[in-house]
Amino acid sequence: MNNRVFRSISKCIRVEPYYDERWNGDDKGLITCWEVGRKKREYENDLVKKVVNNELPVLGWKGGVDKTLQKKEKFGSLNYLAQWQGLRGEDLDVFLSEEVTMQCSKTGMVITYTPDSTKYSQS
Repeated sequence: MNNRVFRSISKCIRVEPYYDERWNGDDKGLITCWEVGRKKREYENDLVKKVVNNELPVLGWKGGVDKTLQKKEKFGSLNYLAQWQGLRGEDLDVFLSEEVTMQCSKTGMVITYTPDSTKYSQS
């Protein structure tokens, strides 16, 4: 299995791939999450403005924030990161075994996107 999931923004969005291809492939569903972000980019202008401004808004996966919490750090899923990249109109570029830390420009919260679901499943 390749550790890096990369897909160019110039590639077309897949047309109704089978469930196994979407969620059980080597990419662990990240391409699907990214494609959802790309589709949302077409009609959710307010959301696009937020992500372009480096905000980490609430999406369908763990990793977004809408307000500053008492604890200023939390964990999120790589699925969130993939969807966020799609919303921004970027290439999908995620390593399956690495954590990525980002800070929300709106709330100041620090989110670490991790492949370890035990870190974010309890938050």
